[in-house]
This record gives sequence, structure tokens and C-alpha cells, in this order.
Amino acid sequence: MTADFSWSLAAKTIVLVLCAAVFQSAAFAGYPSFQALVDATEENGVLKPPPGTYAGPVIVDKPMVIDGQGKVTIDNGGKGTVVLLDTNGATLKGLHLTNSGESANDIDSGVHVRGNFNVIKDNVIDDCLFGVDLQQSKNNIVRRNTISSKLNFGIGQRGDSVRLWYSFNNKITDNVTNHVRDMVVWYSADNEILRNTGSNSRYSLHFMYSRYNLVEGNVYNNNQVGIFLMYSDGVIVRNNRITHAAGPTGLGIGFKETSDLTIENNQILYCSTGFYIDVSPFQPDTTNTFTNNLVAYNGIGVRFLNEWHGNVFKKNGFAGNLTQVVVSGRGTANKNIWEDNFWSDYEGFDQDGDGIGDKPYELYAYADRLWRDEPYAQFFKGSPMLETLDFLERLAPFSKPQLLVRDKMPVVARLDQIMEAAKPGKNAEKQPEERKKSALQLLREARDKL
Repeated sequence: MTADFSWSLAAKTIVLVLCAAVFQSAAFAGYPSFQALVDATEENGVLKPPPGTYAGPVIVDKPMVIDGQGKVTIDNGGKGTVVLLDTNGATLKGLHLTNSGESANDIDSGVHVRGNFNVIKDNVIDDCLFGVDLQQSKNNIVRRNTISSKLNFGIGQRGDSVRLWYSFNNKITDNVTNHVRDMVVWYSADNEILRNTGSNSRYSLHFMYSRYNLVEGNVYNNNQVGIFLMYSDGVIVRNNRITHAAGPTGLGIGFKETSDLTIENNQILYCSTGFYIDVSPFQPDTTNTFTNNLVAYNGIGVRFLNEWHGNVFKKNGFAGNLTQVVVSGRGTANKNIWEDNFWSDYEGFDQDGDGIGDKPYELYAYADRLWRDEPYAQFFKGSPMLETLDFLERLAPFSKPQLLVRDKMPVVARLDQIMEAAKPGKNAEKQPEERKKSALQLLREARDKL
């Protein structure tokens, strides 16, 4: 049985009264009423307001098109939400929405969506606590918007660029977000998060209890966390580029108690940790597959929070990471499948020229145990001191080293080609068709030419 969360008439009346009070405050500042223009537009009509700045808030309770043509600003006077779409089939485009309230409890936003089949596109939303908030809304499109939050707030006090709560079959595409808190998907399924660009925020994208979503073609740079999936099964994450998720908690893609995932063709570069895996997959008899991902120049390539199983790593590139794989608690990662991956620290040959190493790739824990047991010692990882300890343990181990990973079929290629392919902006001067190629595709092409 599904609970009925629809707004009552009394609740709508309260909202209208509050919005009217805010409107009077903004209108007092000298801006004309945008709500008056909306009220004067017939159902299914098109509103193209004269250029200028107008007073919010605005409630759209009928299907219509509002086209600001890039010349209209709606200022909300620092209170409440700028535009409420309480209808189906409306379009909001070409507007500058600004100066929302600061209440996180009320989710003060640039746009509240409380309906289905609406389109919010080509808008600039700034100085709004939240960007676009969708609650119990289906089949909406949020496209090509530029969104930022309250810049005077700390990152944890800002709102989310796009927030989906119990919403389904929505498309969040081609947006540019900057200086927000997160982009979040909660209790929502069958949504598409495509080709967005996010930077200078906390979580680029955060899933909670949200199944069967598609995340593809996004670029996330300089955020504290790239993508985190929690209790969200059946999600596809592919063709994304995540860079510079640094800091003590920085990671590219994280997984907590999440199953049946497809993680493919992603690039994770210059992060503290590439993949972070916590009890995933969680459901019995399920698998998470990692294919054709490039994990390069990170502090740790793959971190397992505990000894776990059910993950399949095939045809990935692990290049230039300070540490390729780490398992907390003295465990092993060898209960997962590792096959046909490239490892930049592979110490073997390919005498028959088939592109596969003549001996397996094996990763053991030597002096690494020191900083795994003493986290603060991680500061010295890569230093001459720990590297010397590691070298001495390889020569004469003080105790039996623990096998972390064994890849029976490691891919062999020239390290300089791998590193060049992974560099940001490496393909910027190539022809358009070449730009479409991922670094991992270039890696394989280089290997084939050997």
C-alpha cells in the first residue's frame, strides 16, 4: 500500500498566503509581479515576458510555457522558493532565478516540482539554497541549467543542485553545477543522470535506496566525493570522468551494501581513493561488475573496507596509483575475480607477444601492513622510509606476506602510453572523432600496435 502524500487544499492555501507575503516584500522593493503575468496567461498558453527583473515567488498551477529568452530575472527577496510548479505539462526556460530563502527545512529552492511531464531547461539558478527539487514527480526533464547555491554558506550548509525524492522516470541531463552541496537521488528509480558537469561541491552524485537508475557521460571535478551508491541496486554507471576527489575522505566511486551494479568505461583520476567498496554486493548470489575502467594516479586504486567477495574486475587499467589495492583488517581481495586487467607495477614479460603477461600479476602486503594498521602512517606512503621498508621485506620478509590480488591474465602494454592516455586534456587538440575515444580505448590501440 502506498501512502498518499498529495497536498491538501489547506496546505496549498497556507503556501499561497506565505507566498503572497513574500511577494509583497519583494514588490515593495520596486519589482513588478511575475505572478500577475502567470495569472493572466491562459491554460496551455505561452508567456514571453518583457525583459527585466520581476518579483517572486511564482506559483504555476496550470500547463503553460514560460520563456524568459535569457532576459528575465525573478528575484525572490531572500525568502522561500522562487517558482513552484504545481501542475503537469509546464515548461520553464530561459529564466534567471535568484535570491531564494535560506531554510533547509523548507527546502527553499529555485524550482519546486510537484507534478509530472514538466520541463525545466536553459535556466540560470544562483543564490538559491537548493536548485531544482522534485518530490513525488514523474517523467520530468531538467536540462541545460546552470546551478549554484548560497556562496556565503559552508559546503555542508548549502543545498543540493538537483534533489529527487520518491520520483521516477525523470531525466537530469546536461546541467552545470558548481558550489552546491550534493546532487541526490533518494527513494527514486528509473531516472537518467546524463552528461552533467559538477565541480567544487561535496558529493557530485549521491544515491540512497534508489534502484535501476542510469548514470552516464557525467564529468565531476574537484568535489570531495565523486559518486556514492548506498543501498541502491541495479544501477548502471558508465562513461563518466571523475577527477581530483581529494582530501581525507576523497574517493571516485563508493559502494555501500549495493548489489547488481554495472560499472564500466569510467575514468577515475587523481583521487585519494578510486573505488571504495563496503560490503558490496550485499544481496546473496549477486555480482558487481567492473569493466573497462581506467583508475589512474590515485592514492589507492581500490579500497575494500573489509574482506569481501562477489566483485568481478575485468579489462580495467590500474596505472600509476601509489597503492593498487588495499583491504582493511588484514583481509584479502582475492575472493573477487581479477582477470585481464592492466597493472602498471606488473613485473613480468610477454615473450609470445599476445598482449598477456607470461606469469600472473600478484600483489602482496609487505610493509603496507604498517600504514593499514596505523592510518596516520599513510601520510608517509611513497616516502623513501616506507619504500625502503617495503624493499627490505620483499628481500627478507619478517613474516609471511599476504596475497591481496592475483590476476591470472594481466594485460601488458607500455607504461608511457598508459600514462599519456590518462592525462587530462590529452586529446583536446585531436579531431572530434578522436576526442570521443576514452583513455582506455587509446590504451588498447597502443597495445595493439606493439
